[in-house]
This record gives sequence, structure tokens and C-alpha cells, in this order.
Amino acid sequence: MTSEQKGWKEIPIAGVCWRPATDYLTGDWRTFKPVRDKEKCNKCLKCFVFCPDGAITWNSETEDIAFNYDYCKGCGICANECRPQEAIEMVLE
Repeated sequence: MTSEQKGWKEIPIAGVCWRPATDYLTGDWRTFKPVRDKEKCNKCLKCFVFCPDGAITWNSETEDIAFNYDYCKGCGICANECRPQEAIEMVLE
């Protein structure tokens, strides 16, 4: 028995996805996107740790973070966890 894997748009309502979020380009879900103020950011990496979709990456060579908007759903968890710095603002796209 073979089963064809479905994309996120074909999963039924209340269906369970068994693959990581980075297997699907889900950035088109987003209404708001996170924008980081590099002056305020102290690179604590809370945003990286708490991002449920793996849309924030850490580059050890440049010692900086980056948002991958192909996977970012705009949930705002990164901005919420960015306290007390408030270096991430959710901006309407």
C-alpha cells in the first residue's frame, strides 16, 4: 500500500501534520511579518528558540539571526518573547 503525501493545503480541518513546518512553504498564511530593529536586538536568541516553525535561523559565521519569510506564518511569538528589548515588531504586509 502506497500513500501519496499531501501538502498542507490538502490536510483536512483538524488533521494532524506529521512533518516539520520547514517541509512546506507556509509564508503565504501571513498577514503580519516580524521586522527586527538591529539597534535594539541584543541577540539573546529567544526568538530563535520559541519560533514554532523554524523560520528564524542563527548564522554562526555572521553571529546574527535571519527571518525566512517562506516559512514564517506571522504568529508573533518571536515579538512576544522579545522582552524587554522589544526589538521585533509585527508589521502589516
